[in-house]
Amino acid sequence: MMDKTININLAGTLFQVDEEAFRILRDYLQAINNRFRNVQGAHETIEDIESRIAEIFQSQKGVAGVITKENVEAMISIIGKPEDFDHIEAEADSPVYSAQRKRMYRNPDDSIISGVCGGIGAYLNTDPVLFRILFVLFVFFGVGFFVYIALWIALPPANTDTRKREMYGNAYHSARSQNRQPDGTTSTSSPLYNSGYYNTSRVGNAFNEVFRAIGRVFYIFLRILLIIIGITLVLTGFLFILSFVMIFVFRLPGAFTADGFDMNLTYLPDFLNYIVNPALTPWILALTSIAFLLPMLALIYWGIKMIFWFKANDGVFSLAGLVLWVMTIAALSIIFFNEGISFAETAKSSSQNILSHSPDTLYIKADNKVSDLKFDKELTFKEDGYTVFINEDKKELSIRPYLNVNRSGEDVTRVEVKKRSSGRSKGEAMKKTEELLYNFSFNGDTLLLDEYFKIPSGRKWSADNVGIHLYIPEGTILKFDKASENLFHSHTKFDFEEDNGSVRGESGNRSWILTDEGLKAMSKPSVKEK
Repeated sequence: MMDKTININLAGTLFQVDEEAFRILRDYLQAINNRFRNVQGAHETIEDIESRIAEIFQSQKGVAGVITKENVEAMISIIGKPEDFDHIEAEADSPVYSAQRKRMYRNPDDSIISGVCGGIGAYLNTDPVLFRILFVLFVFFGVGFFVYIALWIALPPANTDTRKREMYGNAYHSARSQNRQPDGTTSTSSPLYNSGYYNTSRVGNAFNEVFRAIGRVFYIFLRILLIIIGITLVLTGFLFILSFVMIFVFRLPGAFTADGFDMNLTYLPDFLNYIVNPALTPWILALTSIAFLLPMLALIYWGIKMIFWFKANDGVFSLAGLVLWVMTIAALSIIFFNEGISFAETAKSSSQNILSHSPDTLYIKADNKVSDLKFDKELTFKEDGYTVFINEDKKELSIRPYLNVNRSGEDVTRVEVKKRSSGRSKGEAMKKTEELLYNFSFNGDTLLLDEYFKIPSGRKWSADNVGIHLYIPEGTILKFDKASENLFHSHTKFDFEEDNGSVRGESGNRSWILTDEGLKAMSKPSVKEK
């Protein structure tokens, strides 16, 4: 059978106490009251003792637990029995009960900027003006500012009665008695400062006033700086979120100059279905959105806090957001690592065809053209001219190959087609290269090239690429049609440079000649040719 429990209130905290523990605690508190009945400041002393009892109970069992006889006896052994307390006379400035360990806090009741020096002064029983002067002197050596900021961050404020008692130590009780108001309340300002505890001189007071004036100027400057930073953070977060929504939700890249990204961001999420397992695509998009939006929302929130300088109990909220963001990044990393294994190895295969005779003029024309290809979306990586055409109905990818022109080194004309793919192993990657569908043919002095190659329907994209390497003798003239010229120009920089035998020329010409200095443009195309 469960013992009867009684609800009690200690220092504003509700506890459940069993019946036997309640009797012991009641007798203990009654003895404490009798002990300090005729002592000045007895009310504050008893309040402090009750606060200490509440702290001990919270550390032992917690507010939701039931306080037992053992808990009460353990508390008494920590605080001491009533007869163990030093007797306090009405005029005494001695401690209320056994000495307690002091702790350093920032003192909000005696602060110029943040209360660091006031807290150090209270902890060391020294006038804080001395530490303010020292910090000002150290600023000129380049370390005072950073030390002050570090202490500002590291030291919590003495914003509760318990913290103030720990900051001032035993002198706190007598000072509170001296600060007693006529109506029985206690002054909310610094008790030791008002009671003459520091014995600050006139010079010290003058310094304090100077520091307070400097502190007000510094505070105004800091507030203006924080407002500017806050506005910047809010605008940055808002613009990034707006851009994200406009590009990936409303698909309006033109409004944000999507060309600057060297790819079409609008179709990139659609392309994920052909890179990873389609079942993972919604998860990747959702996790990516969270990973992007959470920091932006945090920027906006902290920017608003800097602008309006308000306090909020957001520690749990911020921690939960950080944990969620870390878990999102971890989940994305696991997914990308698992899917990235399919790109671990790269293999290349090649095949070549030698023309029976080398014509003086070689015509290069497109056979199967992109203009005749049915596709829904086009994703272009503009840096290297790599373009993917997506057919949603057939779940089919078509990709534009590239064309390189090289000196053959002998009096023959030949074409070498190089295919590249990735896979989990070399064997798998090599098999994928053999699956790539690309056609070319010779017809007399004409080379017919497809303007695209295909990945088999249903197969994922594996960084596939096809290169057509044309080797011709020096002095051969090349003539492109518009479509085949796109294959050449999409992969080529037009600055007349020579790179490992590959010759490159200026855009806008359709007739070229291979010389000992490289490929030279012969003539500009006419308007009709274009």
